[in-house]
Amino acid sequence: MRKSVFAVADESPLLKAYLDEMPVGMGPPPMYYESLSVKELNEIRKSALYDPMAANMIYSVGDELGDAYIHVYPALNQYISVEWPIVGDKRAILDRIRAAMLVRASKEKAIKTDEERKELIETLFNEVVRTRDSGFVDRIRKSYTIAVPEEDRALYRYYIHRDINGYGPINTIMRDPYIEDVHAIGIENIHLIHKAFQYGLESNIKFTDDAHLNSFLIALSERIGRPVTPTRPIVDGAMPDGSRINIVYSEDISRKGSSFTIRKFAAEPISCVQLVKWGTMSAKLAAYIWLCLENKMNMIFSGETASGKTTSLNAILSLIDHRNKIFSAEDTPEVKPPHATWQRLVSRESGPKEYQVTMFDLMRAALRSRPDYLIIGEIRGEEGRVAFQAMQTGIPVLSTFHAANATKFIQRFTGDPINVPMTFIDNVNVLMFQSAVNVDGKILRRVTSVEEFVGYSKEEGGVLTKNVFKWDPITDTHQFRGFQNSYILEEKVAAEHGFLDKRKIYDELDKREAIIKKMADNDITDHRAVNAALVRYFEGGVENLPFFI
Repeated sequence: MRKSVFAVADESPLLKAYLDEMPVGMGPPPMYYESLSVKELNEIRKSALYDPMAANMIYSVGDELGDAYIHVYPALNQYISVEWPIVGDKRAILDRIRAAMLVRASKEKAIKTDEERKELIETLFNEVVRTRDSGFVDRIRKSYTIAVPEEDRALYRYYIHRDINGYGPINTIMRDPYIEDVHAIGIENIHLIHKAFQYGLESNIKFTDDAHLNSFLIALSERIGRPVTPTRPIVDGAMPDGSRINIVYSEDISRKGSSFTIRKFAAEPISCVQLVKWGTMSAKLAAYIWLCLENKMNMIFSGETASGKTTSLNAILSLIDHRNKIFSAEDTPEVKPPHATWQRLVSRESGPKEYQVTMFDLMRAALRSRPDYLIIGEIRGEEGRVAFQAMQTGIPVLSTFHAANATKFIQRFTGDPINVPMTFIDNVNVLMFQSAVNVDGKILRRVTSVEEFVGYSKEEGGVLTKNVFKWDPITDTHQFRGFQNSYILEEKVAAEHGFLDKRKIYDELDKREAIIKKMADNDITDHRAVNAALVRYFEGGVENLPFFI
């Protein structure tokens, strides 16, 4: 919801101070947003293509500890983090407070949860910091506390919590729900990708020097359980909020200084209905996936990095009956099934070799538990062989993979280090290719092709596939080529449904498509609302849906 930025500034000294100091050459006053809906993001994205100055906006990323704002000014490709500055003597005092708290923390018992850490930090801060009241108690405490002006106490408290409980210099970025990617190279200004724009923005955030950056990365890597060291300078891991981070530590490897890349994920998964409204997939394609999942087909999303594979994988999980038992195995936890019976397994790469738990180990453990569905965040190595073992035992596998087409997919799976025999490849039933494509000057995610694996042919010397969906870049639509020609629907799904006439499966496909379309038409796109509607369907069929089709 938009409102006047000056109305907000009347109640926010920080925002008022920022607006008063904003350079004159930055055009008309920015528009203030309480939050940005999907519709507003799309409107801003369109206006930025033709009039970047019209997309000038400010929104809040503050919390209960204090105000903080983001000012995005696309005309200059700028992303400005607005916090109260802390420089000079104030920086020195903050360092003293942090050091004094660290000394006291060494005498405290170990903490186990984030909430306990927050409470401990608050307690230590109150013990260390006093205000200058010049009274008797103040003089008694002077020898072991740090005096600050009353008006600065909230400032120091904000920065202490920000740097210890939050993400330090990048805290505002991590609190920003509209950021997709963050890229920091050495002590240069951090660059990022915002959901409202199709190009990178340069932020005003950077580290003071290499020592500051390296200490930040060491602390962050230890916090995520994958510490970087000179002997292990490259790590991948998951941030506490679920974002994926890659750290390159050491100037020997990254010549401009240590670097890191963060791929942020939405706090709540994107629903399959939302992907339909965005055009990532069509309603018929979503219905096809629904039928495949219901009948336990093995499905893999394939494509290049940042093509939206994991987002799509998460989105389609709602189409699995909520009463099923789900197991997931990942290096970095990213999948979020909405099911009550969900066991999340995460590999452990750090520590001595005997304490490490690989993806291969996780997969074997999952198979012993006989899940209804097995989700593998990404197949990269030898765990691919275990995935095929699961498929052969009847456990459906869902995963993502890096390959641009079916030929490359087969080559990678049959080669090192996965080494699945060619004759086993057709255990994968459906292969979906996704890509980041250019549509009218905008970079969008699209499922570009869906291939069905028909089987291995000795005569043909390879695996036979059939294309059932193809994205048309001219019309930006998905063409269904599988009508009365789908091997999976007719030979596998129809039999599971008990259709004597296997062509009746297309009527079922149309019914599921109508359900997806109805949710899209009624703006039932939030993943919780979509899940709720689908739960009603699973429990009572079409008649139990909250709408008529």
